[in-house]
Amino acid sequence: MSVVTKLSLTDNLPLTCSRSGICCHGKTVRLNPSELACLAKAKGLTPRTFRDRYCDFGGIQLRFDGAPGWKQQPACSQYVSGFGCSVHLGRPLACRLYPLGRQRQGEKLHYIYQGSDLPCMEGCPEVLDLPQLSVAAYIEGQATKRFEVAQDEYLELMQNLADIAFALLLESGLAESGDRKTLRLWREMGSEEPEQLQNRLDPEWLDLLMLPELTDGLNDPIAFSRQHHDLLLLNAQESFSTLDNLTDCCKASELLMGLALHLGRGLGANPTELAEHWIKTAKEHGALD
Repeated sequence: MSVVTKLSLTDNLPLTCSRSGICCHGKTVRLNPSELACLAKAKGLTPRTFRDRYCDFGGIQLRFDGAPGWKQQPACSQYVSGFGCSVHLGRPLACRLYPLGRQRQGEKLHYIYQGSDLPCMEGCPEVLDLPQLSVAAYIEGQATKRFEVAQDEYLELMQNLADIAFALLLESGLAESGDRKTLRLWREMGSEEPEQLQNRLDPEWLDLLMLPELTDGLNDPIAFSRQHHDLLLLNAQESFSTLDNLTDCCKASELLMGLALHLGRGLGANPTELAEHWIKTAKEHGALD
């Protein structure tokens, strides 16, 4: 297992980007819905068109199907050889932070990278000759703040969707009925490949998750994510607050947990670990596995 190196904001490292494009090849870039909207705007497309042309798994992952480059790895769909990123102003948080990652555990936030050396050292050794920046100065220069706050808003939305799935299981009488199907479905979804989970989800709800119809906040990831949060929870409340039979409660709990897991994958979380955590919590409150 690779060592994870944690950094403080005052650490000095060669983080000035060399713009060689090495980081635009052979990567996995996950997206939250506000990042999808930002990319679409930078490309001059609707979010739906951008998703369908350039994303996988319903919009949670940027497609890397460009011409092979460094080590014959495929380029990001938005990379233009000899030019660079064609949507640089709308690039997602993962691209802004690279080669750093971001790890939040409760109130604790760390900037990290895998291994003992920055991952760009092999492909971009010239960065060693560039001026060094502190981590704080680097992320300020990459304008990450609004995107980081939006990311955390979506983490909260993920948990709130799971909480509604909990309520449908634990407060509807479903768990008391001896139901064992619901937690089994949660576990299945947590272990599915992203395309499998995408195909399981109702297309209308997947669109509500990834392509919200918002008229305000399109220029501000924070406003966008907060409005989306309220819109999606309102739709869930209107759709599921009056269910009157256990079969429908089971189906609704499956859907909302699936949406939470799908969103979680787009936020960089491990769906299997999320599902097992939520299953454990549900069992502690009386649900049967």
